[in-house]
Amino acid sequence: MTTPTQPADLYRHGLQLLLDKNIPAWADLWDDDGVLEFPFAPDGWPKRLEGKAAVSDYMRHYPDHIDLHDFPDLKIHQTGDPETIVVEMRGVGRLVRSGDPYEMGYVAVVTVTNGFITHYRDYWNPLGLPRNGAADFARRDR
Repeated sequence: MTTPTQPADLYRHGLQLLLDKNIPAWADLWDDDGVLEFPFAPDGWPKRLEGKAAVSDYMRHYPDHIDLHDFPDLKIHQTGDPETIVVEMRGVGRLVRSGDPYEMGYVAVVTVTNGFITHYRDYWNPLGLPRNGAADFARRDR
């Protein structure tokens, strides 16, 4: 299967890779110099990851902490820039360590250039995480 190159299609493909727990393939959607930002990250949490390697390292243990089942309510909005989309969605699943339900709302601004993610601002609320496995994942010093 050919990887989609249009921002909305690439984003949807990336969500399926996350559901499949295929983090290496998800990381391959990133440009070598891609940037992932967390504008609402509290002190001690990463606020900015620079480069595909840093993003890949950050995400590699994600399935060990959060078992995602679905991304309902996905809305992808086009912007005046054909390379940039705004995404609204919820991620639902369970926390691996405790088995507790996981549900988080997300808003992201994503730029895709030449078929790769070059910039991703993730406006999720880390303070909404339970004080267990998911918070441990997000808080780790990277």
